[in-house]
Amino acid sequence: MQQAQLDYILTKMLESHNNVSDLNITAGKPFQVESSGQLVPVDFQPNIKEITPFQAETFALNLVRSDRRLTEIMIREGSCDLSYQLAGKARFRVNVFSQRNRYSTVMRKLETEIPTVEQLKLPPAFKMMAKEKNGIILVTGATGSGKSTSLAAVLNDINEAMAVHVVTLEDPVEFVHPHKKATFNQREMGQDFDAFASGLRAALRQAPKVILVGEMRDRETVEIGLSAAETGHLVLSTLHTVDAGQTINRIVGMFDQEEEQQIRIRLGDTVRWIVCQRLLPKVGGGRVAAHEVMGSNLQVKDMIIHGETEEKTYYNTIAGLRAFGMQTFDQSIIDLYKEGKITEETAMAYASKKAIVGRAIDTIKAEHGEKTTDITGLSIDDEYGQRV
Repeated sequence: MQQAQLDYILTKMLESHNNVSDLNITAGKPFQVESSGQLVPVDFQPNIKEITPFQAETFALNLVRSDRRLTEIMIREGSCDLSYQLAGKARFRVNVFSQRNRYSTVMRKLETEIPTVEQLKLPPAFKMMAKEKNGIILVTGATGSGKSTSLAAVLNDINEAMAVHVVTLEDPVEFVHPHKKATFNQREMGQDFDAFASGLRAALRQAPKVILVGEMRDRETVEIGLSAAETGHLVLSTLHTVDAGQTINRIVGMFDQEEEQQIRIRLGDTVRWIVCQRLLPKVGGGRVAAHEVMGSNLQVKDMIIHGETEEKTYYNTIAGLRAFGMQTFDQSIIDLYKEGKITEETAMAYASKKAIVGRAIDTIKAEHGEKTTDITGLSIDDEYGQRV
């Protein structure tokens, strides 16, 4: 397959539907794109009803382009990450992986325009993050939940306001930041460094004030990140966790049991913000983000150091600190429902504590004069107890 043919297929897939975020090439299925969170087939002429294993492998190997490093990773680990540029149209983050002795490819479309906090309608806490001078900021969530996009918005705010050196370590580089007030050096895994840990260790010798680490994947990366935060750097990174409590527990779990208390103390001193994201189906199509936001104060620091108890949980603590820019997922979901952005079914499906969200929805309905129950026809039995 020649590059012109590959680019033709990618162009057709991109232009086939609105709001395309991912391209999916899997043997046994037609070419598919993810549009507004749903996989839909792409029509070609002549129509391809099922991609053969040979076609899927040819497609994947043309993206890898005989790169020795990627080929070795692919053989050793079963998958590899790379980037691909469709000239004049889009950039992609690509994952090629094997399954049942076949190759599949998923390509995430990367936005070329750097978003702002206002455009993304992110919580006010994101504006506060850009003003931090040191410590660790973590944005967490499932793959495809917009973590990198939210961090790009924070870096854009820093770029607009601060004359500092920013080093990013990414896999691959997603948003290319122009030099404004800040000076950006963006390094891509595989081309510029071989692992996040080694890239982060080298970054400490490059005199940055702000360091973006694509993902905290292992203990060594976390340990160097903590050291960087303790020595006056602002470290931004991501994790694949669902809420703030799980984020702390995941990091602590990377270390030996005898190190737990020391790591908790270090986290208590360095964590500035933990934001967790989920994308929910939006009324009228598309998706909207819900956020859990945990900042740093004496209550939160005490909980990180000593852990949760039955009476004192991350959920209850965050819920009670909304005046300080914090919120639980449930509070965010309730706000989205109140604004008419999501349905009641969506709110209940994604709620962390369904009873709390259910009561809030009933209160909102009552304020609007809507029914809060389907039970009708009830009346008082005046003769109860008088019957013989």
